Amino acid sequence: MSKLLKAYDRSRIPLYIQVASVMRQRIEAKQWRPGEKISTLVELEQEFQVARVTVRQAIDILREEGLLHCQQGRGTFVAAKPLSRHWLKLATSWDVLVASIKDNVPKRIKVENPPPLPSLNEDEGEHAAKYVFLRTVQYKDGEPYSIVSVHLARAVFDRDPEAFLTRPALAILASFADIEVQHAYQTIVIGGASVQTADLLKIALGAPTAECRCVVIDESGIAIYVADITYRSEVVRLHIDLLAHATPSPVSATVATPRGAAMAATPR
Repeated sequence: MSKLLKAYDRSRIPLYIQVASVMRQRIEAKQWRPGEKISTLVELEQEFQVARVTVRQAIDILREEGLLHCQQGRGTFVAAKPLSRHWLKLATSWDVLVASIKDNVPKRIKVENPPPLPSLNEDEGEHAAKYVFLRTVQYKDGEPYSIVSVHLARAVFDRDPEAFLTRPALAILASFADIEVQHAYQTIVIGGASVQTADLLKIALGAPTAECRCVVIDESGIAIYVADITYRSEVVRLHIDLLAHATPSPVSATVATPRGAAMAATPR
């Protein structure tokens, strides 16, 4: 068995998505340049050692993303100006995070029997007495790009229920000047789309996703906001200025903010 076939076997992701991922990387790395004709179906079939229908499915994905276009009788070409997929930069500081979401328009999802309490790790504070559970889908230009599931402390939610039900919860929380944020953590892992995620985000089952967990802890050590956010992987870019907060040392282990919040990005 070739190394390529062994690589396929190690993944649970459908073959056509794996092939599309490699082709997408070639476009982004300019191995296939804008306006350039890509390899033929026969050549791609032989190179990737998959059936022709798999190659066609991979091309269809990239065509729908605006990266490729087909010309009858001529072949398949890279778009002259491929669309930028990574338009969402994951925030690495408290102020940037709040600013990046304040104008989002969430669409609520009804949840039957939501979990009463969030699951907390050792460094994620203590449970509040009660929580309100909110789940929404975030849209950009009419297309869904993330699913947000939030446990919000009931005492915080009750201060402005209407705002929390119609606007991003974290932005509302941050607007309360009397709530002191002691810690804020954001962790990022790479996952795959479940059946529900694939349906809500309009992506293939098992397609790569970026899964973020954001926890906000108040001055009493209570986790007042616990969110699990699933992004379509093709819209996310994580960019960290490693020297932005380096004082006095040129390297800092955490990104600190004036309010004492800390945000860590941990790939796994």
